Amino acid sequence: MKHFIKSWFFTLFSVFLLVGCVTKTEQKAEQEQTSQQRPPIIDMHLHAQEAIWMETLPQFPWPATGPKTEIKDISELLPRTVEEMNKYNIVLGVLTQDNLDELYRWKEYDSRFMLGAMVGNPKAADLERITNDFKNGKLEVVGEIASQYHNYAANDPALDPFFALAEEFDAPVLIHCMGAGGGLHFPIAKGNPLLVSEVIKKHPKLKIYIENAAWPFLEEIISLLYMYPNVYVDVSTITWVIPRNVFHSYLKDLMDAGLGKRIMFGSDQMIWPESIGMAIEAIESAEFLTEEEKRDIFYNNAARFLRLEEELEK
Repeated sequence: MKHFIKSWFFTLFSVFLLVGCVTKTEQKAEQEQTSQQRPPIIDMHLHAQEAIWMETLPQFPWPATGPKTEIKDISELLPRTVEEMNKYNIVLGVLTQDNLDELYRWKEYDSRFMLGAMVGNPKAADLERITNDFKNGKLEVVGEIASQYHNYAANDPALDPFFALAEEFDAPVLIHCMGAGGGLHFPIAKGNPLLVSEVIKKHPKLKIYIENAAWPFLEEIISLLYMYPNVYVDVSTITWVIPRNVFHSYLKDLMDAGLGKRIMFGSDQMIWPESIGMAIEAIESAEFLTEEEKRDIFYNNAARFLRLEEELEK
C-alpha cells in the first residue's frame, strides 16, 4: 500500500511538473509570436540603473497613472527590461548610464543596446575615459546630458568638451530638457530648449535629440525644431509621468506644427520595466495619429536620425 501511495504521489508530481513546463513553454511561444507579429520599435531612451535608484526613485511623487510594479532587487532590472523588449519587438535601444562598467555588462547580456555615456555634473564626469571608450568603439552616444539636475544649463561652457567629443565622433547627443522633475527641484529655466541653440552655434555638426520633447516648453521646442533640422525629440517619461490627455494634447500640437518626422519613441525606462509598455500604449492610443505617423515615431524617424536609412520601412 505504501509503495502504491508513493508511486501515485510521484506520478502526480511528475504530471504537475509537466503541466507547468508546458504552460511556461506555451507562454514563451505566445510571447514570441506576439513579438513577431508586432512591427519593430527603436527605443531611443533606456537606463541601466544602479541600486541607489531603488532607494530614491520610488520616493518621488509620481502620479497614480505611473508604473506601480517597480522591481524589488536591482538584479532583476536587466532581464526584466530585455523581456519587455522582446515582448514589444524592440530591435534597438539606446542605453545610458554614468557607470560605464554597468553599461558594458548590459551590452554583453544583449547586443541590441547602443551605449551612451550619461553626464550629470560635467565637472565630475570622467571625460578621459569617455573619450578613450569612444575611440575603442564601446560608446556611440553622448548623453543623457542630465546637467539640468546639477544646475548646469545645456549651454554652460563646462559641457563644451562633451559636445566637441560628440562632434568629433559624429555621435548623437541626448539632452535632458524638462520643466517637471518628480520632486527633484531642479532649476526649470535651465531646461529651456532654446538654450540648445547656443550649443548648435558652437557645434553646428551635432545631431541632438531632446528628451520629453522638452515638455512643457511647446512654443520653444517648435521654434528650435523649425530652425535646426539636425534636432529631434523623444517622448520619454511624458508618455506616463503626466496625464494621458495632457500628453496627447502636447503630441498633437507638435504633429499639427508639421513635426511628425522629428519625433522619436523613447520609454525612459528607469526601475520600472513595465513603463516600456505604458509608453508604447500612449502612442498607440493616440487616435489623431495615422498608422504611418505611428510607425514614424516608433521606428522610421529614429532610423533616419541614426543614419540607418537602409533599415527604413518601405
